Amino acid sequence: MKRGRALQVVLVLVGLFYCFWGYLLFDDLWHSRWLSGHSDVMPMFLSLNTALGVCLLVAVNQPAKHRLMIAYAAWSSLAHGFTMTIMSAQAVAHGMHRKDSPQDIVIFGVIGVALLALLPAKQALPIGAPISEPCVAER
Repeated sequence: MKRGRALQVVLVLVGLFYCFWGYLLFDDLWHSRWLSGHSDVMPMFLSLNTALGVCLLVAVNQPAKHRLMIAYAAWSSLAHGFTMTIMSAQAVAHGMHRKDSPQDIVIFGVIGVALLALLPAKQALPIGAPISEPCVAER
């Protein structure tokens, strides 16, 4: 499978995975679950990743033009996995166990590494183009 096609497949899978979180967000907000658990962080996290999923699905047709969005998805996934690793280590140090660990760490680590490994090459500016000229994606 060519690298470009592999990237498109990964973008669709990750985009759908993140878009599914929109259902979880809707359910959480509809039933006001975040109020009972005093966890206003989860709906905000779900909303960001749902929007990221939509953006990744938009990037499927022309990944090179959406390189920055793909890089953001990769690095934010790795940051999430790293944060969960620290939280899991702290939980173990306090005699506790996180219920999602280590699955979430592995999932987000794989997503981040896959997106970085398949990240499209940086496009060179046309010869003679001023550096200050913005590079606008064609439609």
